[in-house]
This record gives sequence, C-alpha cells and structure tokens, in this order.
Amino acid sequence: MFIQTESTPNPATLKFLPGQTVMESGTADFPDPVDTGVSPLAARVFAIGGVKGVFLGNDFVTVTKSDEIEWDHIKPAILGAIMEHFQSGAPVMAEGAATSGGHVENDGPDSGIINQIKVLLDTRVRPAVAQDGGDITFHGFEKGVVYLHMQGACAGCPSSTLTLKMGIENLLRHYIPEVTEVRPIGV
Repeated sequence: MFIQTESTPNPATLKFLPGQTVMESGTADFPDPVDTGVSPLAARVFAIGGVKGVFLGNDFVTVTKSDEIEWDHIKPAILGAIMEHFQSGAPVMAEGAATSGGHVENDGPDSGIINQIKVLLDTRVRPAVAQDGGDITFHGFEKGVVYLHMQGACAGCPSSTLTLKMGIENLLRHYIPEVTEVRPIGV
C-alpha cells in the first residue's frame, strides 16, 4: 500500500490519500479524541502523540497536528497507523455510526431557498473544499444569513474566512438573491 500526502492551505493539517475508499458516503469529523469510539481508524491515528484532529472523507484522511510538533516527527507514525488500519481489514467506522453530508429536504417558509443553498454547496463548494482536505456543512438560514461549519483542514485554516466571504458568500449571493451573508459557526 502506498499512501500519498498533500499539503493543505492549513499548515497544521496534511491530507493522506491511501489510494482506496475511506468513507463510502458522507464524511466524519473528529476535532478531538473523545468521540473516536465510532471510528477505529480515527482512534488509531489519535493514539499518536501530537494529533489534534482527524477528518475522514471519501478517499482521504486529513490529520491536524498540534503546534508544538513538527510534521517530520509525526508524519511517519501517521502513515504507519493508516497503513496498519487498512491492512487489518477493520472497518473505518463502527456499524451504525453517523456521518455527515446527507441531503435532507426541508419544509417551511424558506424551504426552497434552503434546498437551493444545499444544492449549490453539494455541487460547487464541497468538491472544491474536499480537494483541500476538508468539508463544509450547512447549519441554517435565517434572515438572509447562511450558517456554515468548516471541518477538517478548513477548520482553523488561516484562509477559511477568505474562502467563506469571498468565495462561498459571493457564489451564494450570485445565485440566490435572498442570501445576504455567510457566517461560520463552531460546533
């Protein structure tokens, strides 16, 4: 097994590409080791000292390190943990574990706008953000404001505000006149 790595716009985050499917559908974000019981892969990566976050995408694993440690010291251990996991045949996620990324239809006065926002996010934004080792999830629309959550490499990235304001906000405002602003949320 050969695992490639790619840098991301976030210097504390690397994207690991194992050359096979990681998540069949959706994504899974582990911003700390507390909830890793639902993912044997995330738990294995968090067992390495200095790992601060793990994000699982379709064909990648994004790992965020703590500021105190250098990539040269932690990267070989992460590569080994990912390789060992896939060679063990263990599942990436425990059976029945929830993932994000599902498209849910909405009812209510803004349902048409919300569904338009979700379609644009799913078709135009999420693929681009995934290339950088992250994901973005919709959390609400109220009085013209779209609330989004950045995950993986995008969480805490120095350019995430620019991505939200100049990229995503401009895109949504262009296609959906009811959108006036995009705001990040922390979960």
